Amino acid sequence: MDCKANQSIGCTVTQCKHHCETQNYCSLDKIMVGTHESNPTMKQCTDCDSFELKQ
Repeated sequence: MDCKANQSIGCTVTQCKHHCETQNYCSLDKIMVGTHESNPTMKQCTDCDSFELKQ
């Protein structure tokens, strides 16, 4: 995979299809951050909604 790392988006989730395997960056131009909580108060309440499982 020839990954174009976006150095503005750091990422350590190697299971994501957008993760650059040799660097801890995302290859997307932008990501969507969401939440699974009705009133998020901690970073654990947020999610990367751009995540896609690597096949």
